[in-house]
Amino acid sequence: MTVDRNCFQEGDLALLQDRKGRRHLLTLLDGGVFHSHQGRLDHERLIGHSVGGWYRTDRGHVLLAVRPTLGDFVRQMPRGPQIIYPKDLGLIIMLADIFPGATVIEGGLGSGSLTSALLRAVGVNGRVINYEIEESWLPKARANIQKVVGDASNLEIKIGDIYEGISERNIDRVVLDVPEPWQAVSTVGDCLLMGGILLSFLPTVIQVQKLVLALEADTRFQMIETTETLLRTWHVTERSVRPDHRMVAHSGFLITAVRCQPRVIGTPSDPSVEPPAETVAGNEEDEADGRDE
Repeated sequence: MTVDRNCFQEGDLALLQDRKGRRHLLTLLDGGVFHSHQGRLDHERLIGHSVGGWYRTDRGHVLLAVRPTLGDFVRQMPRGPQIIYPKDLGLIIMLADIFPGATVIEGGLGSGSLTSALLRAVGVNGRVINYEIEESWLPKARANIQKVVGDASNLEIKIGDIYEGISERNIDRVVLDVPEPWQAVSTVGDCLLMGGILLSFLPTVIQVQKLVLALEADTRFQMIETTETLLRTWHVTERSVRPDHRMVAHSGFLITAVRCQPRVIGTPSDPSVEPPAETVAGNEEDEADGRDE
């Protein structure tokens, strides 16, 4: 049976928006009713009817109904722990280079927003293996993930402490949303394949410093970078174009590092043997010239 994707079906998520831009997320059910201060709207008015259509409540207010994006769902989803917001989710997928078919270890399940984004990025041929220490969060997270992803058979959730070890090997990517990721640096280094990427989300700069120092001390991680994203929307009308008064500012830092061979300078087998003194002096002069520019 072919389903018309231009129309809502029973069980679909729908996002309703009123004329002031206020949004409401609901799951369409047979016999369901949406209630707000603008009146009631029976779900059957939407089921079998147009996505992107305009629907009138019993009080005469008109609502726009569309399918929610992942970002819409994350902002409206039922929550347990703090979520990672859409502006960071998109950057995580890019900075960690999460690709279709990848095997990803995730530390921390939370409310399932990051897990949902990872599952969509790895596709049906990829895998996400999640380590979560708090078993009580699983039901709500699983329900959120199911609403967004549907079939999550390529998700494996392990109840365990990622600080104590990762049993898998030759993993493509590791993404951490845990409070003390520096405790996991050694075990992450053991599980990543060469060239694999670690990404960690952290809210405070003190945590960032501890993680970066631990990555440097381990010697197996290179290309260590720290990023913060600030998102500002704009108000655009015929008579006025200006930034919105409110913006999504700091939510967290993203730290990335690449798993490499440890660099041991001066050994015969090491390609980066200590260069002659005159070469080092020349490089220092080049760096000084670059700073002047």
